[in-house]
Amino acid sequence: MTTIAEAMNPARPAGGLYDLRERTIPLAGLRREWELSDGPLPSLFISHGAPPALGDHEWMNALYDWAQTFPKPRAIVVVSAHWENAPAALSASAAGTPLYYDFSGFDPEYYTLKYETPDATDLAHRIAGMLGYQPVYQFSNRGLDHGAFIPVMAMYPAGDVPVLQVSMPSLNPGDLLDLGEKLRQLRHEGVLVIGSGYMTHSFEVFRNPNRVMGYLDAFDEWAAEHIHAGDVDALMDYMNKAPAARIAHPTADHYVPLLLAMGAADDPRTARTVFERLGLGNHIRSVEIR
Repeated sequence: MTTIAEAMNPARPAGGLYDLRERTIPLAGLRREWELSDGPLPSLFISHGAPPALGDHEWMNALYDWAQTFPKPRAIVVVSAHWENAPAALSASAAGTPLYYDFSGFDPEYYTLKYETPDATDLAHRIAGMLGYQPVYQFSNRGLDHGAFIPVMAMYPAGDVPVLQVSMPSLNPGDLLDLGEKLRQLRHEGVLVIGSGYMTHSFEVFRNPNRVMGYLDAFDEWAAEHIHAGDVDALMDYMNKAPAARIAHPTADHYVPLLLAMGAADDPRTARTVFERLGLGNHIRSVEIR
C-alpha cells in the first residue's frame, strides 16, 4: 500500500494525469454530447484530492470512467472547498484562463499544469441571473483552483468543456444547500454541477493515523448512511449529529460542498456512492445524485 509520504512525493508528479491524457484525448471527439432528450445531468460531490492525486492512476481513471457514464455536458459549474467569497462570486470565464495554483510546498511540476478550457461567458451570464442579487462580481483573473481543476481535468482531460467556478458564499451548510437549489435548473440544460470537497479532511491523520482512523471511519459511515437515505436535515446538522465531526472536519470547508450537490439534485434520495477508498489517509467517498 502506498504510504502518505510516498503519495505526497511521487516518483513521477502528475504521471496519472499525463498517462490518462495520452490514452484518452485522441478519443475525445467520439464523446456523445448531451441532448435535451437525455434529461437532466446528475449533480456530483467529489472528494477532489491534493495535487499529488494527479499521480494516482487509479484515482484519475476512476474519475474519467465516471464521466463516461453520462453524456458530455454542455458546460460545468464547480463549487470548490478552496474558495469562499460572500456573496457568491464567479471565476474568470475567458477561454484559456490560466489555472490558480492555490497551494504551496509541492513539486514544481504541479505549477506548470495547464487546462485551457473553452469560453464560459454564456454560463457566467446564466448563473449571474440565477443568484438572486445584482451585481454579481466576477474575478477576471481568477482561474480554477485545485479543488476545481483536479477532478475536472481527470473527467474531461481534453479540456473541451467550458468550466466556471462559483465561490461558496459562506461555510454555513444552509447557504450551500440554497446555492445548489438556485443552480438546479442548469442540470436540465445540460450543465454538470459539482460540489468539490473531501468526505473527511483531517491533517492529524498524517501524524497519528492509528489514533485518528477509527474516528474518520465512523464519520464516513455516518455520512454514507444519511447520504444514501437522502436525509438532508441530518447532513445539515452534522456538527451535532455525526460522530467525530470535529475530528473529521476541523473546519467546514471540505464538507459543505456536499450540501451544494444535494441542493442541486431533484431528489436527494437518489444519492449513491460511486466509489469510496482512502486518499492521503482520508475518505474520498464521491457521490452522484439525480
